[in-house]
Amino acid sequence: MNINTPSAKSKWSTGLCDCGSNPATCFITCCLPCITFGQIAEVVDEGQSSCVAQGFIYGVLMIVQCHWLYACMFREKLRSKYGLPSDPCNDCCVHCCCDACALCQEHTELKNRGLDPSKGWF
Repeated sequence: MNINTPSAKSKWSTGLCDCGSNPATCFITCCLPCITFGQIAEVVDEGQSSCVAQGFIYGVLMIVQCHWLYACMFREKLRSKYGLPSDPCNDCCVHCCCDACALCQEHTELKNRGLDPSKGWF
């Protein structure tokens, strides 16, 4: 049995609009979302990709306004890994409508599970 696969659905530790619970993450995400995304992606990928590379890809995709599509793939990976519901709606909808809130929620979720995305995978 894989220890990362929960047997039952769990709940998000924070709500989608609880960005203010971590002001530093909220500020960085609002100003430079590519940093927050890169940190999340590195941890979700368990170090298989780097924060810098993922943040760069996200930043380039921001230029053509399709960064949210890329981010929703990592939200789906995070949800699958921890058995989280697609709450309040599907992953792409959450990132399309409120990308910064989604990134803050994902960052906080990893932190609350004992992984600090700002410190990287290792």
